[in-house]
Amino acid sequence: MSVTAPRAATRGVVFIHSAPTSLCPHITWSLESLFDQPLHLDWLPQPAGPRLQRAEVAWTGPAGTGARVATALRSWKQVRYEVTEDPSPGVDGSRWSHTPSLGIHHTWTAAAGDAVVNEDRLRAALSEHLGDPLGLQAALEELLGTAWDRELEVFRYAGDGAPVRWLHKVG
Repeated sequence: MSVTAPRAATRGVVFIHSAPTSLCPHITWSLESLFDQPLHLDWLPQPAGPRLQRAEVAWTGPAGTGARVATALRSWKQVRYEVTEDPSPGVDGSRWSHTPSLGIHHTWTAAAGDAVVNEDRLRAALSEHLGDPLGLQAALEELLGTAWDRELEVFRYAGDGAPVRWLHKVG
């Protein structure tokens, strides 16, 4: 006899930093399908780009929901977004960042939201760039997602003060 443990509950936020207006209904429908509930996203103009919209939605649900959301949004290459998932018992937190020019980046996160790089990835970067400080710096910046943070920062800033809607029946 085997017993399946219930999946740990967690929470996170979907930040659509910029999307062309024509994609907004499609993104909403995709999220509704994923969360299995109707949504009303407050799409607002994105001051950082003409004809772009932004929206945020917070969610609660089983661990792994963030990965499913990031995967669903990945099909729209021109959308800038971040998906966060808080740590839960036995599961690390995560953040997925996507930009049209860089694609998607995943990093594990600590409780405070800081990027966490596992020791094997650090050892590989050190080994690969032994005696090459500039190469090591570039490798560490890649592991931390520095280029994604740099590109998204202007869109994050433009969203300060935007409303967040919580979803409680996810999964």
